[in-house]
Amino acid sequence: MNRYEGRRVLVSGGGSGIGQATVHRILAEGGRVHTVDVDEAGLKATVEQATADGVAERLSTALLDISDEGAVKDGVAAAVAGLGGLDVLVNAAGILRSEHTHKTSLELWNKVISVNLTGTFLMIRESLPALLAGEKPVVVNFSSTSASFAHPYMSAYAASKGGIQAMTHGLAAEYSKQGLRAVSVAPGSIASGMTTGAGPGLPEDTDWSLFAKLAPAIGEGFAGPETVAGVVAMLGSEDGAFITGTEIRIDGGTHY
Repeated sequence: MNRYEGRRVLVSGGGSGIGQATVHRILAEGGRVHTVDVDEAGLKATVEQATADGVAERLSTALLDISDEGAVKDGVAAAVAGLGGLDVLVNAAGILRSEHTHKTSLELWNKVISVNLTGTFLMIRESLPALLAGEKPVVVNFSSTSASFAHPYMSAYAASKGGIQAMTHGLAAEYSKQGLRAVSVAPGSIASGMTTGAGPGLPEDTDWSLFAKLAPAIGEGFAGPETVAGVVAMLGSEDGAFITGTEIRIDGGTHY
């Protein structure tokens, strides 16, 4: 498939996990991609894989903290200039921090909100002029199943993702007559750097019985990030042309 031939795509969070898988999927479908992340080593790995795949000439990268307003202004402007315009924005960058709600510090709360929610807003705001001048523009935001279903110890994360989901609905309505589509994906039960190792950072006294309902109904465990990347690629292409102002849950039936 070459659904992205001639399309210019900006992806945040392309140094790992679902963001990285999305970069590779869109490159494989013929797109030109600029991806940003705070993880320099991760971006290097993304480029190395693109080189191995023979598509590195259509990929550019840059370090960017999406919670920094000035950096986002400069970073998006540079991305648009390098791509020669913008057709698709994928906001995959985000962080997950976990703690008992009664022990959640304001510092932790603000950090999660500033990266996940404010960072997504800043990327959208700075990209909108180029998107509206682009070809069949699309914004794909990353919500989470935690926005609609109970995920213990993740109140800040859930709040940030619920905000993204609500913002996506407003964005879709506000710019619909200008041809912009806006959609959220809500991953769950996906294996990535955010959900393994030190990512969730669950409390030492975690009550694991609270996670009894958080298991996929199909497959044999968590799915890989490419599972979500395929859906993102569909949404940003003509195959998703009649989808806007909604969220698509990708969790293997964890939440019926």
